[in-house]
Amino acid sequence: MPPASRPFGKLRRDGDRLLLEQLRAEVKSSVKLIWADGAYKGRLVAWVRDKLDALLEIVPRPARHKGFQVLPRRWVVERTLGWLNRYRRLSEDYERLLESSESVVYIASIQTLLRRLAPQC
Repeated sequence: MPPASRPFGKLRRDGDRLLLEQLRAEVKSSVKLIWADGAYKGRLVAWVRDKLDALLEIVPRPARHKGFQVLPRRWVVERTLGWLNRYRRLSEDYERLLESSESVVYIASIQTLLRRLAPQC
């Protein structure tokens, strides 16, 4: 791993642990499986198992493949982010409060689901 990418990876994993720590009460009761890429393997897997009573499953990248490769389960995340990004209010960070951003994500998700249920409207 190049030295320039180490600090970001370390901060990213630590930040995710902090986020999961804050959401522990909600996550512990409802989330049983979390998918992550190879950057999250290591101590975070055991931490999620111990603290959240959930499974952090690492989605491996094929060892011999170079360049872009669609990873299993990652397409679900990318597709969902693509759907949310079609909602104009989420294309930029217009909101001042995190709660407002979260509400806009809910509204965009509801709108997407309604369009799928009643496409002619």
